[in-house]
Amino acid sequence: MRARPLGSLLGVHEPVGDLAVVLHAHLPWVTGHGVWPVGEEWLYQAWAESYLPLVEVLERHAGQGREQLLTLGVTPVLAAQLDDEAALAGMHAWLGRWQLRAHELAGRRDPVLRAAAAREHAAAERRLETFEAGWLAGGSPRLRPLLDAGAVELLGGPATHPFLPLLDPRVAEFALRAGLEDAVVRVGSRPSGIWVPECGYSPGLELTLAAAGVSHLCLDESALVGAGRPRSSGWRLGGSDVVAFARDLPLTDRVWSSRTGYPVGAEYRDFHARDEVTGLQAWAVTSPHSPDKAPYQPEDAAKAVVRDAEDFVAAVRENLFAQQRADRRRQPLAVVAWDAELFGHWWHEGPAFLDTVFSLLPQAGVRTTTLAGALARGQVGGNAAVGPTSWGAGKDFRVWAGDQVRDLREDADALQRELLAAVDGAERAGCLDRDLRLDEAARETMLALSSDWAFMVTRDSAADYGRDRAFAHAGRARAVLGGAAPGARRPFSHLDARALRRGSR
Repeated sequence: MRARPLGSLLGVHEPVGDLAVVLHAHLPWVTGHGVWPVGEEWLYQAWAESYLPLVEVLERHAGQGREQLLTLGVTPVLAAQLDDEAALAGMHAWLGRWQLRAHELAGRRDPVLRAAAAREHAAAERRLETFEAGWLAGGSPRLRPLLDAGAVELLGGPATHPFLPLLDPRVAEFALRAGLEDAVVRVGSRPSGIWVPECGYSPGLELTLAAAGVSHLCLDESALVGAGRPRSSGWRLGGSDVVAFARDLPLTDRVWSSRTGYPVGAEYRDFHARDEVTGLQAWAVTSPHSPDKAPYQPEDAAKAVVRDAEDFVAAVRENLFAQQRADRRRQPLAVVAWDAELFGHWWHEGPAFLDTVFSLLPQAGVRTTTLAGALARGQVGGNAAVGPTSWGAGKDFRVWAGDQVRDLREDADALQRELLAAVDGAERAGCLDRDLRLDEAARETMLALSSDWAFMVTRDSAADYGRDRAFAHAGRARAVLGGAAPGARRPFSHLDARALRRGSR
């Protein structure tokens, strides 16, 4: 449903409330583990099409003095890849191959493909120039100025994005602290907020989070609604000081919905309609349910971006006004949360949409805030008794613990027991020095526990790759525990297995 036209509302400067935009950027560790159809290609596409343009949008608005623009969750395992020497070299080469694919497309007779070739070559050239000018030293040097300027809040997380409610508490704490410490290494500060992997939560987890210094996080909107709490403010979990924010689903779905969201607009570039040889995209969505596609016209898409950005800002303003009418004592807050890769990779025009939204919000009297900013302003309603939850199918744990992944789940449980037994054995033997063998076993266990592998299997999306990766990392961990020599220390070379000892904190 379209909001009322923004029109005459532009130019209003008195704030009507706050909007917190949260982006969750994550990919599992794929560097060195295959290229196509899943593997490194997955990373390079997201890097080129989402991360590069999104950072440019944020830098442009930060350069205008804007603060608290956005809350950005960059998982430690993704941050490690954006700084990894091999991944940086691979990305540089991939951008060059993008240009070569455009050259190949330019040799085709179809005028639609030839026009697409010119656009793709120009886009690849721009991205290559951007990468060479500012990314060759990694992603962290690009993020740190945005954090230091107060334009972006960084959300941290457990090291390899494991589903925390299913972990042994000692392993969950180890993964969380390792991830938060990794952020200190990369950007010089420890995040106070985190993106809980898959929005997975069970009662008692807040105690682990609080002990690690976490003050706030995001949960699925159904978690707070099910607890009888409105999503228009943050809520303290259990009796702790850890505050949970939930996305506003109607606002979020204006972009997120695969059926009615803006990205299915007829004018936008179709993600799925690709040239069979080069994989490049030349057609517009036209109709989501029809194989007959019109040629993509960038000018039409640019107009659609303005139309949809105005509609979104008008909807946000209406949402905040409705909150004011319902409770004038509470400062209105709306939270929207999306995967960062939606913007640019899945939805080609997504970065331009965000750019336009950020420009329009102040004119409509809507102030942007980070989650930390909302917390500092006291936009917290009280306590909430939230039950087990996730943002997966069924809003429960079935994606990561259902029948389809029973073997993965059982192996993960056994692997954790084996690792902890080895750590406890070393402690009983009085071994006080670092043990590189245990460090590598801990690192491989963390990689095996990534939530992505079970997700891929349950969703039947590159299921063989997900299953192979989980068992391969588990096998490597067991081999090292069994006496094999430690190997390369990538990623998270700082991991110290001694932190798994009982009472180590």
